[in-house]
Amino acid sequence: MSSAVSAACAFWLLRPAHAQIAVRNQGYVPFSDAPINYRSNDLSDPIAKLQKRLDSGQATLDFDDRQGYLRSVLALLNIPISSQTLVFSKTSFQYKKITPQTPRALYFNDDVYIGFVHDGKAIEAVSFDPVQGAIFYLLDAHKADKPVFQRAELDCTQCHIATATRSVPGVLLRSIFPSSTGTQVMKSTSFVTGQDSALKDRWGGWYVTGTSGRQQHMGNVIVDDRDHPELLDRAAGTNLTHLNGRFDNSIYLTADSDIVAHLVLAHQTQMHNLITETNYKTRIALYDEQQRIKAATPPSADSLSVENRKQIEEPAEALVEYLLFANEIPLTDRIRGTSGFAEQFTALGPRDSRGRSLRDFDLHTRIFKYPCSYLIYSESFDALPEPAEQFVYHRLFQVLTEQDRSPVFARLTHRDRRNILEILLATKTGLPDEWHRYDKHSGRPRPNLACQQNDTHARNSPITQALNQTPKGIVP
Repeated sequence: MSSAVSAACAFWLLRPAHAQIAVRNQGYVPFSDAPINYRSNDLSDPIAKLQKRLDSGQATLDFDDRQGYLRSVLALLNIPISSQTLVFSKTSFQYKKITPQTPRALYFNDDVYIGFVHDGKAIEAVSFDPVQGAIFYLLDAHKADKPVFQRAELDCTQCHIATATRSVPGVLLRSIFPSSTGTQVMKSTSFVTGQDSALKDRWGGWYVTGTSGRQQHMGNVIVDDRDHPELLDRAAGTNLTHLNGRFDNSIYLTADSDIVAHLVLAHQTQMHNLITETNYKTRIALYDEQQRIKAATPPSADSLSVENRKQIEEPAEALVEYLLFANEIPLTDRIRGTSGFAEQFTALGPRDSRGRSLRDFDLHTRIFKYPCSYLIYSESFDALPEPAEQFVYHRLFQVLTEQDRSPVFARLTHRDRRNILEILLATKTGLPDEWHRYDKHSGRPRPNLACQQNDTHARNSPITQALNQTPKGIVP
């Protein structure tokens, strides 16, 4: 868990050193029952896999006197140190240790978020399971013979299953008007940060290193006038390339809190939530339909009721829009980071024969050069239940082949769509037949009568029908 990810609220028991530190199996946790079974131990998230390696002796965690297990944890989970972002708002259960002089550090890769508090009681972790979404862990900060990631459920989910996480176990970034101690100024507002957030509302209570030109943000500064927090001096906190003198940076792995890492984090957190929401709602809809018709096995997508199909297609459509950055706030000036995060992130690929990757940055007018989320390659995306996966791929194909040129996707140019389509055809495994039949020369799908019959339910879905009712001249 992490403050960055508003991590939260785990409850600490009075205990001897190295004893149980995380609350489990106490109290009500949403989604505990069928069909989600959130409390199941059948997990394959990165930390669950790492714990199995630790238990078997295939991996070990090394401890140092300054950051404890942190450096070793990051190395074993393949999380780059350059991903460090620093937050000084008190949005964590370890709030007493967090101030502008001792910010909390957050590190992340595509599947895991790690939170570190100097002199804290635990390393916090959120690890995404392909089926169950966000799984919360604590690792005791004290040195132990056999360090263990303990799963934390009850109190973490109190903050991490909320409207801001789309009401599923997820992650969120908060931006506040911070006081000199890191608390939120009374009667001030706060913001949940995503790719649709204006920069001027981002990163309150965070440190940010890097330049954004004339685009101001809330990072690096505190409120001077508690009666008028809206007068926060955004200009003073923008375009800082170092944080010298603000805190003892020797207690952290790096002195940076890179603005590019912040941008990626804002996209990724809500993308994770949308994938989980689509997964959960699809499983619930299939389960409800099975119960309704009293079937022994889950029903096919074709037999779903209109209500249950809608429950699947609404989050799936939102996922497609977010995946293609339809709601992204445009950038107006060049963004430059300080930590080397951009270079390391980009190097991860994969790339097509022309060297293009969904991880390539733009940072002039938008975050990415090719606006389709790299999380399309994630295990979580691949684990979407079949009806949702089929819908998402079909809708994505419609948009990228310009069968759908509706206003919501207006920011995607012809070149954008063609580039993304070609990159995915070259690099994404598991694409449906519809994609592989695509004729690059004519720019249209090759006909296939069998597939046309299989696509009947998709064409007749409520959302697809609404999208097809566009004014003449919009869709060729």
